[in-house]
Amino acid sequence: MKVEVINKSENELVFTIDNINPVIANTLRRTIFVEVPVMAIKEVEFRKNSSALFDEILSHRLGLVPLTTDLKSYNLPDECKCKGEGCALCQVELFLFLKEEGMVYSKDIDSKDPKIKPAIAEIPIVELNKGQKLEFVATAVLGRGKEHMKFSPGHIYYKGYPEFNIENKSKAKEAIKLCKGLLVEKGDKVEITDFMKWNDACEQFCEENGVKINYSDTKFIFFLESWGQLEPKEIVMTALDILDKKLIDFEKSFSKAK
Repeated sequence: MKVEVINKSENELVFTIDNINPVIANTLRRTIFVEVPVMAIKEVEFRKNSSALFDEILSHRLGLVPLTTDLKSYNLPDECKCKGEGCALCQVELFLFLKEEGMVYSKDIDSKDPKIKPAIAEIPIVELNKGQKLEFVATAVLGRGKEHMKFSPGHIYYKGYPEFNIENKSKAKEAIKLCKGLLVEKGDKVEITDFMKWNDACEQFCEENGVKINYSDTKFIFFLESWGQLEPKEIVMTALDILDKKLIDFEKSFSKAK
């Protein structure tokens, strides 16, 4: 198995995995989507809300605000010593007391723990007119995407790694020139130089100009975008730890089976 990072930034990661099959690729994707835990607001107690929006609508919006997450300091409620009743090891309070006219943004929400705060500062919550107030205390907990998608750490998808076959050399050379910055010719092979710009239109153009594209079923390219709760690399490493733990638990259970 070979892993190669193609592109990375603060919230994005593009990487390839070679010598695996579609089952393993999809297992990693599913684990990231539904198993990697992140913080999100679960309950909101409104002290005052004279805005134009009902409490229920504001609660829904607040629940979807991504929160920076510290996996080392907090437990999942069902794995905490308090057995989900709520304590400093599995939940944190966030609050807002605002009576100024104008738009309320996610950056206006304060937290008792500076490590747990809105990951994106400029998410609009509600606009307050003159004389209106918004006061609430919210409780955030760790959760998994399989419980609610607000607990999903980001978006990930994969596809087979593209393999190029030149069927018409003269047309292919011209196509590669026109795709300058996207394709490069290396001997009898063609490779993509910028996966972030490659799209269906590029693929169609190549197919129409003597370059046949096939997609590998043993090498895959993954595109991961974090919502900001965790860094992309931490998301992948956490997913791998979860898969490893599941396999160890299965091994122990199977060894005891008669």
